Amino acid sequence: MLNRLLRSVCALLLATSFPLCAELGEDGLHKQPWFSITFKDVAEDMAEARDQGKRLALIVEQQGCIYCERLHATVLNDPAVSDYIAEHFVVVQYNLFGNEEVTDLDGEVLTERDAASKWGVMFTPTILFLPESADADNAVGDVAEAALPGAFGKWTTLHMFQYVFEDTARSGEHFQRYHARKLQAAREAGLLSESSQ
Repeated sequence: MLNRLLRSVCALLLATSFPLCAELGEDGLHKQPWFSITFKDVAEDMAEARDQGKRLALIVEQQGCIYCERLHATVLNDPAVSDYIAEHFVVVQYNLFGNEEVTDLDGEVLTERDAASKWGVMFTPTILFLPESADADNAVGDVAEAALPGAFGKWTTLHMFQYVFEDTARSGEHFQRYHARKLQAAREAGLLSESSQ
């Protein structure tokens, strides 16, 4: 009886302590409601994003990744971040060690694990940002405009998505300068303190 009561209390505490945690899918990866479920044909996904006036981002994760969990729990569930991403991006999730079939931009059909290796993804999470269009002769790793390897905080993640969507890289401004400028503007607007970056 006491054992059951303790388990119930622990379950209640966990449920209330982490109300923003993303659900785990059957594949063991954290899911956001705005992730797109596709056939993982990158050219088709780019076209779909373009038709919606959005950009395509591929997020590569793995089961049991504590950094992926942190990204989902503390950054991707933040409305300021999730609302911006959902409005401006089609996001497709890939499993670093997955066996689902993927069609790369160059037409090569391979597994998620082989695609991640081909694209040079070694860390999870890694977010690859793709251009609006690309030649069919190239692979994702050749045309990605930016990559975010690792679990960064709210502002770095949000600013990277903004940087890509606004085509700031094409203007020649380095991301670090863009990020510093955006942080300063947020500081001046009272949106963050020195310790919340």
